Amino acid sequence: MNEKSNLSIKTQIFYGLGVSYAILDQIFVQWVLYYYLPPESSGLKPLIAPIFITITLIISRFIDMIFDPLVGYLSDNFKSPYGRRIPFIAMGAIPLVICTIAFFYPIFIKSTPVYLTLIGSLFFIFYSVVGAPYNALIPEISKSKIDRLNLSTWQALFRLIYTAIAMITPGILIKYFGGNNTELGIRKMVIFLSLFSLIGMYITVFGIKEPRRDFKSNEKDLNFFKSIKIIFKNKSFVFYLFGLLFFFTGFNTLRTSINYYVEDIMLLGKTDITIISAILFGTSAIFFYPTNKLSRKFGYKKVMQSSLILLIVLSLLLFNLGKIVPNKFGYIIFALIGISISGSAFIFPPAMLSEIINKINMKENTSMEGLYFGIQGFFLKFAFLISVGIVPILLVSGESIEFSKIFINEASVVQKSGIYSTTLFSTISFAISLLFYSLYKE
Repeated sequence: MNEKSNLSIKTQIFYGLGVSYAILDQIFVQWVLYYYLPPESSGLKPLIAPIFITITLIISRFIDMIFDPLVGYLSDNFKSPYGRRIPFIAMGAIPLVICTIAFFYPIFIKSTPVYLTLIGSLFFIFYSVVGAPYNALIPEISKSKIDRLNLSTWQALFRLIYTAIAMITPGILIKYFGGNNTELGIRKMVIFLSLFSLIGMYITVFGIKEPRRDFKSNEKDLNFFKSIKIIFKNKSFVFYLFGLLFFFTGFNTLRTSINYYVEDIMLLGKTDITIISAILFGTSAIFFYPTNKLSRKFGYKKVMQSSLILLIVLSLLLFNLGKIVPNKFGYIIFALIGISISGSAFIFPPAMLSEIINKINMKENTSMEGLYFGIQGFFLKFAFLISVGIVPILLVSGESIEFSKIFINEASVVQKSGIYSTTLFSTISFAISLLFYSLYKE
């Protein structure tokens, strides 16, 4: 790959800054459940029963899955002097921030499940309004493979930075803003980080000039279902989607099990969870540039296959950690996992899909970037749901209990054998992903 980039570093950085909505995603993952179902020592009162939280999250996540392709399709067919994607980010950013803040101001206490379902659904609708068009900007503003790879790399780098900010600063901000009032501290922390996130999104809105595009007559006639039919004719895209699905199923499961490995297998404290997480994501960030270089030389497929093989080996090592592999090697294993996910989890999904889109658009004389990324979003959310549904059952799988008790909160003790089983499940998921990526034609 001897191409030169046609995009300035300024444009690449302005694009990367726009992934600041990752902060809002982290707030949802880390603090919504904490606020509505807090631990005893938090100083907060529970607002909703666990079963209703599960139901509301499933409903809102399902809506999220459905809206990704729809928003992508709408942005593909949107006409404005400012482009197809930028207006969606501009229109969705403020409502997304408002919904994030609204999670922490439940105005109907007696109908909290209804309120949480409503706000959760709106949150993910606007998350799709921002996220799908933002990702579709990669093939929209790039002119070469190296442009698409560089934009994906900058996005991955800023996503990690924003996620780190959202993970590290809340404790400090809650204390600073709230003092001894935890609820006040959480609310002001969320407002502060949400507004910070808004700045990043609008840097992309005002800093990126999206090229104007003339619609062709054959593209105007493509309705949603005709577009889907054209997209799924491409076998490489189908193999890519299922490779992505099983990779993120394994990765999400592995990421969820980290806390349990650190405390129950490696017998370390809670502060070591932060250290292990920093090692994993830190090594991943360090290897963004080498992964970028390797991908230019060997292509995405070979690097992806190598990463998956390494992940399979590392998952098997985790399965034997504390048994035949000494616990002290846990640090090294998690560092190597960080290296292997540098491309597979962060850089390759937008970069590989952009290449697929480019080839299909040329062949079919279409321009459906948003719909492609919306479909990818559907599969990413599906992987999340699979992991969320499987992991709790796996973690208690070592107990001698009746299967039905898993659903009535009697199976609350996590077993070591259950923790080990999560990595075995990840190993199988990575192996299936490797099969599909091997069938994928670059």
